[in-house]
Amino acid sequence: MTFSKTFPKTTDKSVYPKWVEVFLTREEEKEQEELCREENTRLMKECISDAKRIFEEKKLKDYQTDIIRVAVALFEKRASHSVYWKESKAKEKFDKEYATI
Repeated sequence: MTFSKTFPKTTDKSVYPKWVEVFLTREEEKEQEELCREENTRLMKECISDAKRIFEEKKLKDYQTDIIRVAVALFEKRASHSVYWKESKAKEKFDKEYATI
């Protein structure tokens, strides 16, 4: 089952929006998952570097497990989840298909 997201489409004829469901193709979904994975990998590496820098600045003992725990905490705060990426792609498709010019 592919990813889908529903968006409101307003019209001149009604004050109530018509809800339009946008589906991603399997290829679009896989592409967003890959982009998310690459971004999260880059982000985790950045978080590990930041955690090491924090330990150095604060003159803490740099045990690897502690650094990784701090890096994971930073990552959880910063990381975008794959659903966000898929929702963004669905919104892009919706805007392209239903753009009012």
